[in-house]
Amino acid sequence: MNGIINILKPPGMTSHDVVSLVRKKANMKKVGHTGTLDPNAAGVLPICLGQGTKISQFLLDSKKKYRGELTLGIETDTQDRYGTVLQERDVNVSTDEIINTMMGFIGEYHQIPPMFSALKRDGKKLYELAREGVEIEREPRKVHIYDIRILKIESTKVLFDVTCSKGTYIRTLCKDIGDRLGCGGMMSFLLRTATGNFSLSTAITIDELRNHENIKEVLYPVDYPLEDIPKIILSPTAEKAAYNGNRVYSQDWKEPQENISLGTLVRIYLEETFIGLATIKRDESKQSYIKFTRLFV
Repeated sequence: MNGIINILKPPGMTSHDVVSLVRKKANMKKVGHTGTLDPNAAGVLPICLGQGTKISQFLLDSKKKYRGELTLGIETDTQDRYGTVLQERDVNVSTDEIINTMMGFIGEYHQIPPMFSALKRDGKKLYELAREGVEIEREPRKVHIYDIRILKIESTKVLFDVTCSKGTYIRTLCKDIGDRLGCGGMMSFLLRTATGNFSLSTAITIDELRNHENIKEVLYPVDYPLEDIPKIILSPTAEKAAYNGNRVYSQDWKEPQENISLGTLVRIYLEETFIGLATIKRDESKQSYIKFTRLFV
């Protein structure tokens, strides 16, 4: 069984809990998720099965979309509403100040990961250290905020949608916005609405998964998350070379892609069957060929 299931993770479950459930339902060990979602958050969590685990990195690296709520004037040790309140302050900022400050985070910025996170230091998770009352220095990490759309501002609460790079903590974004406004802030709600091309509209709930008699019916094909990668179809004459992971020259490409530049990652198909990923190379005589980086057969 190979592919990806788009799960709508509910609050209260860890990403590992979802993997365990799918593993049991599918009766197979080779199952993995594509980026941890906080236990208290809900949203899109694609789960890879079998050969699908080979493309999990593409989903890990893909853009993420969230709907979040920022509550101004309150700071907690976890940067969300589930933590211990550290400080409460009056909020004396205008709507325009909130909007302008949030828009100022669009682009690259350096974010310090929260102590209450699954990141590890010397083999120990940061949240384990945080629970022991230990706080260590964390290196800022470069993240990218592609877009922020403010949906509603009501009193001290701001509902917004954000598109961001992997590794972005929305909790920390909320804290940083509050700090920049001078009143502090925390994340009071989080829903992941998309990971790559998997969205809420196509996600299935845990109950739907449990009640499905045939899990294959909800499996997306292995190549589904790779649709933005250029595609090359090979001629049947190249089948043996391809299955052995050997070079396949452009004369054996059924649909030559002359506009694909050297070094480009491409999807490789034999007729309609996806068989792997390769890069475009060129030999000493300037002939183009593909070199497989990963086979899915």
